[in-house]
Amino acid sequence: MLVGFVHAGLMDFMQSLGVILGADIGTTVTAQLIAFRMTDYVLLIVATGFVMRTFFKNDNICNAGDVVLGFGLLFFGMNLMSHAMEPLRFCERFVSMMKGLENPFVGIIIGGIFTAIIQSSAAFIGIVIVLAHQGNITLEGGIPLILGANIGTCITAVIASLGASREAKRVAAAHVLFKVFGVIAFMFWIPLFASFVRYITNPFTSSTVRQIVNAHTVFNVSLAFVLLPFTDLFGRLIMIILPKKEWEEARRLETFYLDEDRIITPSIAINLARSEMARMAKLVWQMLSIVIFPFISDRGSGNTDYAYLIESVNLCEDKVDFLEEKIVDYLVHIVKEELSEEQSLEIYGMMSIVKDLEGIGDIIHRNILPLVKKKESLDTDFSPEGRKELITYHERACETLLQLKNALVEVDPDKAFEIVQGTKDVLRLESKYRLMHLERLSYHNRDSMATHEIHMELMDLMKHIVIYLTNIAKTFIDTSVRDHKPGSTVQKRLI
Repeated sequence: MLVGFVHAGLMDFMQSLGVILGADIGTTVTAQLIAFRMTDYVLLIVATGFVMRTFFKNDNICNAGDVVLGFGLLFFGMNLMSHAMEPLRFCERFVSMMKGLENPFVGIIIGGIFTAIIQSSAAFIGIVIVLAHQGNITLEGGIPLILGANIGTCITAVIASLGASREAKRVAAAHVLFKVFGVIAFMFWIPLFASFVRYITNPFTSSTVRQIVNAHTVFNVSLAFVLLPFTDLFGRLIMIILPKKEWEEARRLETFYLDEDRIITPSIAINLARSEMARMAKLVWQMLSIVIFPFISDRGSGNTDYAYLIESVNLCEDKVDFLEEKIVDYLVHIVKEELSEEQSLEIYGMMSIVKDLEGIGDIIHRNILPLVKKKESLDTDFSPEGRKELITYHERACETLLQLKNALVEVDPDKAFEIVQGTKDVLRLESKYRLMHLERLSYHNRDSMATHEIHMELMDLMKHIVIYLTNIAKTFIDTSVRDHKPGSTVQKRLI
């Protein structure tokens, strides 16, 4: 689940480190519950859970019934295993093998492999508990198995991270690193560890079963207390082991956040789509940021080979088109679920926004990029004044797009409202620069006359981009205002 949250962008990698340690402590509660002998009541528990989930229509009662039924079946299964394994206590070969588990390396390997196969540390610990109930295993033999189970359970996170984002892979790697560090720290002190567990357990019970599950709890609690102050250090280490591969991400035609399994939970799915939409906006911003360089570079500088720039814009355009198709398709699937009025409105707005973002990408790719070759065919550059105007107007357009991307990420209609107000000034600036260019033409400025057609076309295309950004901001305001708090800038404006 935590890997999914980070993949969805609901939290970042560094935030997840403390949650990993806390979740490891929480999983020990299951082992503590399993350790209770409830043989005489197990069928009553199963029956109670069955009645709750079958004869009640209230969702909360049904969910509670699933939990009760699951625990009942778990205890019933353990009871069956206990009876089945009882004859093994008289088998010399089996007893000899169990004594061999007191070798920490053997026990850790067996515990890790078996837990990885069944992908549940609780289930494997349940097997260890059954062995302890029958007297087939001692505390010293159970601790290595428990340590191995703590490593083996990491396989679930590793599998979940396959195909996920780099951040999500780091979460799985951190989980593995935490557990491996803890096991290495404990494995050389197992006799002392066993003595400590007996010391804290014996005042209440001398049961080997309870000692084993307490060892499991002490291991995870100790690990959390020791590592919690160093989570930043571990986080940086993981980021060195798994660095960002931005160049690979730029070439891959794939989504980072969209998860088909989350569609049944619209609130999470909408957040995933929003994260992908923000990523799409960032790609469009990258296209707009670099496409201006051929127009403002000095011909005398010798830097006139823009093949790499053109390739980069083409790659981004392919990515933007791909994301537009995938995001819209994902949103269409979400619409088929049961949605609130606010969620339906937001999805409609997101469909419109990704379409407009794709429209900006088309302007850059289909209209501005061809002007590069047209500009290269000229024997002159823009006039110094004209170049300065293009740079300024382009910077304002890029700033607006970046602000819009941040507003989408933060789900902040107030920022979108500021963008709408700001684009009015940007559009007025375009009119001002157009008049200044025409004034230079009236003075027969040679550079302005030679570059007039490209200059006017480029300014007009950037104006259309700013208009697109204005429309996106307005759409975002219209479809997000219901979630806005009273007294906000947008609400005051609407009143």
